[in-house]
Amino acid sequence: MARWIIAIDGPAAAGKGTLARRLAAHLGLPYLDTGLLYRAVGRLVLDRGESPSDAEAASRAARELRPTDLARSDLRGPEADAAAAAVASVPGVRAALLNFQHDFGAGQGAVLDGRDIGTVVFPAADLKLFIVASPEARAHRRWLELRDRGVAVDPAEVERDIRARDAQDAARAIAPLRPADDAVVIDTTALDRDAAFAAVLEIAGERLVPGSA
Repeated sequence: MARWIIAIDGPAAAGKGTLARRLAAHLGLPYLDTGLLYRAVGRLVLDRGESPSDAEAASRAARELRPTDLARSDLRGPEADAAAAAVASVPGVRAALLNFQHDFGAGQGAVLDGRDIGTVVFPAADLKLFIVASPEARAHRRWLELRDRGVAVDPAEVERDIRARDAQDAARAIAPLRPADDAVVIDTTALDRDAAFAAVLEIAGERLVPGSA
């Protein structure tokens, strides 16, 4: 089996997670949603009654993170989004989680999605994709996702949260959200899930040479 490392980055609700899971299954590779690491750290901090923007508290939670913490059912939603964005800007958190991500992909390859996989975590990845969509489209998708899970939230509030997260991710000093210089950018604004996946498969077929990994 090929041991490719595939990095799929992009802003919230652009569709990178869905694409990463489908591509991993298609290629027979392990999959890691690295955003869950930061969400789980943020949730641990909140559980302790501490602030996700407290660097010491966030770093301590990151060092104590266990794989079982990623299976929690409360890692999605506005509160978890905000906590994840806050802890992701803490250097100690990013340092603590970097080894986790490296170890995950080192053995048999992997598809990883996040915000800095192609720029920081695996800058030498075999394939780098950067998935984007308009803020309006992403907010609508996130609202539908929350609605389907029974979470009542104002669509306008979801869009405000999306735009605030974009600004925070782009402006942070540590690993700001941006495409790697050699990443392929895919805009999913006007694409449904199957069309977006077809675009990813076409690029993967062009860039991944069998036997090269």
